[in-house]
Amino acid sequence: MRILKYLFLLLLLSFVALSIFVATQKGDFTVERSQIINSPKSNVYNFVNDFKNWEDFGSWITEDPEIKITYPQKTIGVGAYYSWEGKDGSGNMKTIFVKENDSISQKMDYNGSSSAVFWTFKDTVGGTKVTWKTIGKMSFSMKVYTAFNGGMDKIIGVMYEKSLSKLDKTLDFEINTYKVKVDGLTKIAPTYYLKQTFTSKLSKVTKNSRIVFFKIIDFCNKNDIERNGKPFLLYHTYDLANGLARISFCVPIKSQILTSSGSDILTGKLEGFEAVKTTLTGDYSHTKKAMDKAMGFINSNKIIVDPTFSHLEIFKISRSEIKNPSRWVTEIYYPIKPKVIPVSTYIPAPIKKVEAVKVPAPVINKEEEQSEF
Repeated sequence: MRILKYLFLLLLLSFVALSIFVATQKGDFTVERSQIINSPKSNVYNFVNDFKNWEDFGSWITEDPEIKITYPQKTIGVGAYYSWEGKDGSGNMKTIFVKENDSISQKMDYNGSSSAVFWTFKDTVGGTKVTWKTIGKMSFSMKVYTAFNGGMDKIIGVMYEKSLSKLDKTLDFEINTYKVKVDGLTKIAPTYYLKQTFTSKLSKVTKNSRIVFFKIIDFCNKNDIERNGKPFLLYHTYDLANGLARISFCVPIKSQILTSSGSDILTGKLEGFEAVKTTLTGDYSHTKKAMDKAMGFINSNKIIVDPTFSHLEIFKISRSEIKNPSRWVTEIYYPIKPKVIPVSTYIPAPIKKVEAVKVPAPVINKEEEQSEF
């Protein structure tokens, strides 16, 4: 019995000692990992900036088949948010600052511990150097957990290393896998649409599309306006030298409507036209390659382009339907002038003038003339 008391006392003292040890440990921590990703900086930034893509590379997500993830309406840019519940605990993350193609700042709460998360993206030999850094303060329970598992640097560091390696593999396939096909001549039917028109940097068209299309679609939903197809971009001008374009961001609708005076969403009608169609299957970053191939087809076949507008892009399958960039489908249409078919005209042959033939007057015998009466 005395031995049991000593064992119990020893156990109690050990627990107290451990508690004191854990409680006196520094709660502040900093974990940082970097890796070169074999993809352009803008592609890496855009992929990481959307929380829905984290399912493809976040090791705590990919290694937990029972994890439950909740997404709000906004998952991209400042204010984006998501939360999760998994076998190792629950947490949430929110984006509080972004600098396009450069850096992202976020706030994370995980099992009662708060931390600041920072991403930086730098061009380098071989692609993009991505640095993922976390600075935070541990709760008591987190201190206990890390004390038995090698410390915070090891726990989060291994998680970040696996995730960055997965990010590299995912982007290498998803972003760099694409296909371009020139479908040839086709006809586009007339359609009504709602639009917003402004001049945009070519580098920001994809970002602006997400914002403007969402705004127009939300306008349709709130006003019971029936849509009639996929969103499209109408490029009025395309200035590659200066990196600018005049664009209408359009959502097709069933019938013509009138928007209220002062509304920044206007109506329009796309007249039917003939076009050269090209289909891009893959990430939007390959759009320029698809356009070049289309123009090569136009030039080699001596097709005359209609200068009414530059071209049209229809998002047949987009990120709103499938998160995998390798499976997105964009159709590009260059308007062309219809061939003029000559019409045969009947021209009658000239009528030759027939000269009158003089016939000598008959000679009448006087005796015959008298006998007739």
